[in-house]
Amino acid sequence: MRHIITISREYGSGGRTIGKKVADTLGFAYYDKEIIDMAAQESGLAAEFIEKTEQNISSGWLYNLLLGSSYAVGTAGAPPGTGNPILPLADQVFNAERKTILRLAQQGSCVIVGRCADYILSTDPSINNNELLNVFVYAPLRERIKRAVAHYTIPEQDASKLIIQIDKRRANHYNTFTENTWGDRRHYDLMVNSSLLGLDRTAELIVESAQKA
Repeated sequence: MRHIITISREYGSGGRTIGKKVADTLGFAYYDKEIIDMAAQESGLAAEFIEKTEQNISSGWLYNLLLGSSYAVGTAGAPPGTGNPILPLADQVFNAERKTILRLAQQGSCVIVGRCADYILSTDPSINNNELLNVFVYAPLRERIKRAVAHYTIPEQDASKLIIQIDKRRANHYNTFTENTWGDRRHYDLMVNSSLLGLDRTAELIVESAQKA
């Protein structure tokens, strides 16, 4: 039985919904955007700043260059004097979320969505990899467009461009802060096309995999 499940996902694939269904079925804790508030409390960075910074930059040094300072926490949304004045702001955000994710995984059974959790947990010596199941959820673009239009009220004419942009941001963030490549099958235990079985059956498949692994 795997007690820690990470869900990485393409935008519009339903990965977040699937993750919640998996957590509810197994009785596991579920963490997604809650990690932002927890990381903010632990680091002193503003939650709004962490949310804005996530997946919107390709590297910390570039982001700070755009800000015009190697340390601009006071103007970027965090109290002056907090955080690490040596690390770029993007790295501070990643480290804050990393510490939060590790703490949550150490507390007990859980499902964690996004935020490089698969890499963070699989490479940390405090986590038993036999307890970990890393999942990547994907779907054809046409199916993700339908979902984006139906569930996220995105205009159909804008959906394709927006989906591609968000996936690029996720890939840039992941590839910058990890040694792996986002979506590379070699780094996941299970890759699932959510359009093949639907969200409910996909969640059931992940549950079955966690229980039997």
